[in-house]
Parts: sequence; C-alpha cells; structure tokens
Amino acid sequence: MRTLDIVILFAYLIGTVLFGSWFSRRQRREMKDYFVSGQRVPWWAIMASVVSTETSSLTFVSVPGFAFTGNFTFLQLVIGYLFGRLAVTLIFVPMYFRGELMTVYQLLGQRFGITVRRLASTLFLITRSIADGFRLYLTGIVLSAVVLALPGSEAAARNWFPSLDPTLTIIIFSVLVMGVATVVFSYFGGIDAVIWTDVTQLGIYLVGAFVAAFILLGKIPGGWNEVVATGSAAGKFKLLDFTWDITKSYTFWSGLIGGAFLTTATHGTDQLMVQRYLCGDSPKEARKALLVSGVVVLAQFALFLFIGVMLYVFYTGYASAETASFLVDGKVRADRIFPHFIVNHLPTGVVGLVIAAIAAAAFTSSLNSQAATTIADFYVPMTGGKKTDEHYLKVSKLLTAMWGVVQISTGMAAAFFLTRSMVDQVLDIQSFTNGVILGIFFLGTFTKRVQSPAAIIGIVIGASVMLYVKFWTPVSWQWYVLIGSVTTFVVGYAASLLFSAKPSKEVEAQ
Repeated sequence: MRTLDIVILFAYLIGTVLFGSWFSRRQRREMKDYFVSGQRVPWWAIMASVVSTETSSLTFVSVPGFAFTGNFTFLQLVIGYLFGRLAVTLIFVPMYFRGELMTVYQLLGQRFGITVRRLASTLFLITRSIADGFRLYLTGIVLSAVVLALPGSEAAARNWFPSLDPTLTIIIFSVLVMGVATVVFSYFGGIDAVIWTDVTQLGIYLVGAFVAAFILLGKIPGGWNEVVATGSAAGKFKLLDFTWDITKSYTFWSGLIGGAFLTTATHGTDQLMVQRYLCGDSPKEARKALLVSGVVVLAQFALFLFIGVMLYVFYTGYASAETASFLVDGKVRADRIFPHFIVNHLPTGVVGLVIAAIAAAAFTSSLNSQAATTIADFYVPMTGGKKTDEHYLKVSKLLTAMWGVVQISTGMAAAFFLTRSMVDQVLDIQSFTNGVILGIFFLGTFTKRVQSPAAIIGIVIGASVMLYVKFWTPVSWQWYVLIGSVTTFVVGYAASLLFSAKPSKEVEAQ
C-alpha cells in the first residue's frame, strides 16, 4: 500500500459520510420525509438502491471466492431471484400503495392486528441486525488487509491487544470505523441519504470490479483463451446441476424454487427492500425498479463469478506460492482470496480505488429501515400517535444510532466465531426467518377466514419447525423459505378452522 492508496480510501470514506449528511439539509421535520423521502425518488435510483442493498460486500468478496472453490452453479439461485421478483410485482406491489405506509408490517396490522404486526417486525429486526453485522465483518476482513500492508501496523495491533491475533484486532477496529461512518450518514440524512449513497456506491464498486478484472486478466499469460481453457478443464463453468437432493445447495431445483421463494420474501415482505419502493410515487415505478434490478443483479453476479475463475487460473497456475496467504487451518478461506489479490497485485492508486469500492458496497444501510420499523410498529402505537412529528423524528434518529451499535457489536462478535462462507452465512440467516413472515403475508393475501389467533399459531409452529430444520436436519438453507412459508400458511389456515372467522376486536381497532 502506498500513500496515494491510503489517501484515496480515506478521502472516499470521509466523502461518503459528508455526502450522506448533506441530505439532512433537504429534510422537512417529518417522519415521512425521514423514512420514505416524500415519495419523490425516481425509479432508476430505487433500482440502483435495490441492487446495492441486495449484493453489497458479499458480492465483491464472497462470490469470486465461490467460483474459485466451486463453479457457476451460484447463478441457478439468481435465476430463481428473477421469478421471485415477478411474483412480488404481481402479488404485493399493488398493496404497498393503498393508503400511506411507512413499514410493510402495517399491512399485517390492518389484516391481523397489532400482535401479529409486532411479531413480524421483531423477526425482521433480529434478522437484519445479525445479517448486516456479518456484512460489516466481511468488510472488516478486506480493510484489515489494507491496514496490515502499512508499515508498523502489525506491531501496533499487538501493542493494543497483546492477547489477540493482530489480524483479528484490525478486523474489529475496521468494523468499528465502518459501522460508525454508516451510523453518521444514516442518522443525519435519513432514507434520502441511504438511497442516493447506494446509487453512488453501485457505480463505484462496479467500476472497481471492472478495473480489477481487466488487470487480473492481463496478468494471466494467454489472456482470455487461457481462462476459458483452464476454467473449462476444472469444471468452473458448470452452470446447471439437476441433482434432486434437498441437502445440497446450488442445484437447479433449490435455485429455481428456493431462490424464487427467497426473493419473494426478501423483496416482498422485508422492510429493507419495501421501504425503497415506498419512496417512489406509484406502483408502476416500483415494478419497473424491481424488474430491471433483477437483470442488473444477474449480470453483476456473472461478472464476479468470472473474476473468481480468473483468480483460480492465476493462483493455481502462476502464483501458487501465494495460496498460503488465504489458508486457515489448511483450508481455503474463500472470502480472503480477492482481497489478497487486490492488495498484492494491483498498481498504486488502483488499490485505493478498488478497496474504496468494497467499502462502498458495505455502506448500504439498513439502520433507517430498522428505525422505521421500531418507531412505526412499536413506539407510535404505544404513544397513541399523540406526540408531535418533531418528537417522533428525534426518537427515530436515536433509534438509528441504537441499531447501529447493535450491528457493530454483532460484526465484532462475528470476527471471533464465523468460519463458513459469508454468502452462506448471511443468506442462511435471512432464509430462516423470512419464510415465516412470507407465510403470514400469504395468509393475509390469499385467505379471508384466518384471523389473529390462527396467524399467531402459524407463526409459532412455523418458527419451531424452522428451528428443527436448521439445527437438526441437513436440509440446505435454500429450502428454508419454502418450508417456513408453507408450514406457517398450512398451520395458520388449519388453526382458523378451530376459531371463528369473525375479525377480532384487535383488528377492528386498527
């Protein structure tokens, strides 16, 4: 690392915080402006925010590692994503614009009452805190490679915490820096800052990825022909796996079916995504943003998988002596391969640009969504909506900071305990709870007789089944959403046969 790289990286980090904070000048003193931007965001910006939110640092670091150790079968999951998006545009998008919503869980409150609404909100808050804490940790891995390249950094880390490995110390420090920066621009700028920062980040990390890919290709003698020949011989371009085995991830069936259900849940019932649609002014704008984002995501994943194959060709054929740098206990840590190449093989200036691109991917923030869920689904009902908008806005910002502390703490804890691929870790967590929430939305959308008691039973049994599936069966996480949603729906509907179809007083009070 040279001085220029460090200057580029820190200039970017500081610039992002200032850019996000600048949006506080545009805000009116209203919760609606803080959480849904007054519904004035154009569809293409929403699309870019959806793409940036969906992929983030996981794409930049983990997906190349997936191709390095495996092949292109990851794209089977992305194909399922496209079908899931289509389902969301047909089933859920029209409901978002009936009335004024700040969170998607308000729909559940209108249908089932406050208890079901809060159960779903709680699942979202817990899942999002863990998943995005892990994302911070992943970025910490990358930044640690940058810091460790600085003279004296390892010795300084040993002095700070002599009992810890220097790399672990620097990862924790990096998580703290990135987390605080994310809190600052989310706190001041609201959803406007989050979306427009996402737009900027998407452009930066795609440019960074193309630059890194171009330089990597140039370091392989024989260029593209060598990549194709070596990659093909190693089976790296295998795309379809028609194995019917629910314990195996990344098959055609788990990708198509599981991926479709996963995206229907994450993009149709998860506040993190739905909040972005609500920033548009019509269902048409939301549909356009969602469908176009699917095409962009597919192309983006393909790009990073190709980078992974090029890394495989480079390190197995021309730089095999360096592979020890990303081995842990004799096993390849896929998440460390691309960062190692960036720091050790890109020229001065480009290293700073690409590391900044990875940092850009990490700046996708869920803090505003978590604050919106907490304030709209818990605090406002508790206070009867009798406080001033200025009061609610102040509390919203405090909640943004609080959830930031939770995510930072989770990211630090992850540094001590995580060993699996980060892609699998994050998607595993999301799939675990999203199936239950999707099942409740299905009950509210496709049935009339199911009311609050039956829905609660569906949630409890659905969550219990998912706990059993996750910890006591070898079933792949790619089937979690299907299992969770079907179980919740079937149990909820069956339970409704034991209860009156008459709406409860709780729902009538909504």
